[in-house]
Amino acid sequence: MERFGMQSSKPVNTPLAAHFKLSAALSPQTTKEVEHMSRVPYASAVGSIMYAMVCTRPDISHAVSVVSRYMDNPGKAHWQAVKWILRYLRGTTDVGIIYDRSNNTSGSVIGYVDSDFAGDLDRRRSLTGYVFTFASGAISWKAALQSKAVLSTTEAEYMAATEAVKEAIWLTGLVEDLGLEQKLVTVFCDSQSAIDLTHNPKYHEKTKHIDVRAHFIRDVITEGAIAIIKIATAENPADMMTKTIPTVKFKHCLDLINVIST
Repeated sequence: MERFGMQSSKPVNTPLAAHFKLSAALSPQTTKEVEHMSRVPYASAVGSIMYAMVCTRPDISHAVSVVSRYMDNPGKAHWQAVKWILRYLRGTTDVGIIYDRSNNTSGSVIGYVDSDFAGDLDRRRSLTGYVFTFASGAISWKAALQSKAVLSTTEAEYMAATEAVKEAIWLTGLVEDLGLEQKLVTVFCDSQSAIDLTHNPKYHEKTKHIDVRAHFIRDVITEGAIAIIKIATAENPADMMTKTIPTVKFKHCLDLINVIST
């Protein structure tokens, strides 16, 4: 906070507010704007908050994903968004991940996945977000743009589920290496159409264009090591990894993965 002159800033309740509609169109358009932004420590600030996100703060994953897209040519609006994240961090310095194995499901890896269809305003790519928990606390999380534009919400959710299943496979191996028994990894998804697609071996008109590499998820599910299960959007903590959500829902998402005040 001191390095970026934010030690006396007013805290905010969410990492990014709904009024931030960031795009490349907000990058500097004049020589004066370019000169002004050259004096702003944008890359340094984003790198600092990214370090916090990678280590212990899954709650800022979506916000960091958004502001990091404009590292090459940030504008004033992008810098305002970064400062908003810093204000959020200033008010949540006592927030961390709590691990608790007291309930029946805490001894297993559990995943949650979501996507935001065409959420990127520049190239209309969708955003993948997932979070995995163990002992009730978050252990792995990601918020990133998908590698290419997709044509439907179902495809966006399906591609996100594919990424989550790949992470689930890796986490299963890690847990086994640690000597812990992991019979089944459950990944919760709030898209019934995407779940149906993971079980349907037949192509049809609306999904035959999906890259065949994504369909390995069907083989994984058939093997029985990972299960994709429907969950209500309101109970899916990965929702906060893909979009800006209201404060009440955001705090509920944090509670679901035990990111709370210590």
